[in-house]
Amino acid sequence: MQELKLPDKIKDALQRFCGGLREVFGHNLVAVILYGSAASGEFIQRHSNLNVLVVLKDTGLVILKKGGDLINKFPGINVLFFSEDYIRTSTDIFPIEFLDMQENYLVLLGRDVLEDLEIDTANLRFQCEQELKSKLITLRQVYLKVYRNRNLLNNLLFKSANSILHVLRNVLRLRGRKAPYLKADILTELGLEFPVDADVWRQILQAKSQQLRLSLKENDRLFTGLVRELEKIVDIVDKL
Repeated sequence: MQELKLPDKIKDALQRFCGGLREVFGHNLVAVILYGSAASGEFIQRHSNLNVLVVLKDTGLVILKKGGDLINKFPGINVLFFSEDYIRTSTDIFPIEFLDMQENYLVLLGRDVLEDLEIDTANLRFQCEQELKSKLITLRQVYLKVYRNRNLLNNLLFKSANSILHVLRNVLRLRGRKAPYLKADILTELGLEFPVDADVWRQILQAKSQQLRLSLKENDRLFTGLVRELEKIVDIVDKL
């Protein structure tokens, strides 16, 4: 296993998880790959996801079922099961996901299936627009259900800001700019490239990192600003 910049407890869990995968799937196991913030060294416990790609020769349900008990033993690990054929034939449909994987990953076990993967970006603009518009619709709907509840609105605010920034990294790619990984750097680049107010995102990220207990009024102000800026971005992407 490659050297990981993670707490010892998490490294131990990943090592045991990989051992379990080898035992369960045997020769069917092609690779186990850690990707995202845990691979880039920017993992924040209790805030970041532990994302693992498991590549198998056969991903039929009968095969996957063998790993059910193991997966349930490690609820903190988010697992994707793919075959190599599925990866090769899906880069045109999910360019955001595979571009992000390819930028920050570590091979924990097996063969590096991402290194030479060619990612088709022809549909990148379409996927960005589709995901941003879907998020906008969802935010409007959910807001009407939670706007009177400070805790629920706060959770929606923090979760939404992160997921939107994930897509906005790739909007920068559409303009030929390098997509930074750190959220603060993404906001800086967005402010330089597009006529948007990135400050509302900065305030949200600061509140999340400091685990601030925002008032209902402050939550509502930031959420309203987030949706306003998302509407601007959606309009911009639509015209790219």
